[in-house]
Amino acid sequence: EREREREREMGGESGSILFSLVSRGAVVLAEQGSEKTEAARAAPRVARRIIEKLSTANNRVTYSQDSHLYHILCENGIIYLTMADESFGRRIPFAFLEDIKSRFSSQYGATASTALAYAYNTEFSRVLRQQMEYYSSNPNADSINKVKSEIAEVKNVMVENIEKVLDRGEKIELLMDKTDRLQGEASRFRGQARKLKNQMWWNKIRNMMLLGLLIFLVIYFIMALACGPKLQCT
Repeated sequence: EREREREREMGGESGSILFSLVSRGAVVLAEQGSEKTEAARAAPRVARRIIEKLSTANNRVTYSQDSHLYHILCENGIIYLTMADESFGRRIPFAFLEDIKSRFSSQYGATASTALAYAYNTEFSRVLRQQMEYYSSNPNADSINKVKSEIAEVKNVMVENIEKVLDRGEKIELLMDKTDRLQGEASRFRGQARKLKNQMWWNKIRNMMLLGLLIFLVIYFIMALACGPKLQCT
């Protein structure tokens, strides 16, 4: 049972990678996101807050926010970040980051140290999207990377709450953003409920009119049989 619990923690059983980026300090060089969930849509903003506070010293760290984890690999001044469902574990996201690091460094090398913001986004965002899909859905992604020795280091990565890298003002701002989104969703829900109520009311009126017309036709048909089409009973 303990081994199964450890496996769930390290490997994950469900979920997916929802966002990723490559940056030099706070300068984003390429990123790829998803519109699947509210958390995925908010990920770019949260990720920028994180990289603004991070040291670029070689390091691995994971930050938690609600039911999602932000995994970060820093090497040679470049930050590789990904956000995934907490249930996805840590081994596969860090395998993804190792893969992205290898592809990025081999493709751009030393030029990344002077590149402008989003200089590689057009080209490398496609790579990020392709690898995000692969590591999220292909069962071979876990079985292949599970045996890599560097992935074993994931068990030593400390998981910290994201609030540790945000100051009070930023935490309040994120909370206000979330509150605004919730209020917007509540407003849309009320609008949809009002529209549905009006639609049901018109459906009821239409059904009553159809029923009245049907009753009139039945009465007319009965009287026409008895008195003729002109309803001239003698």
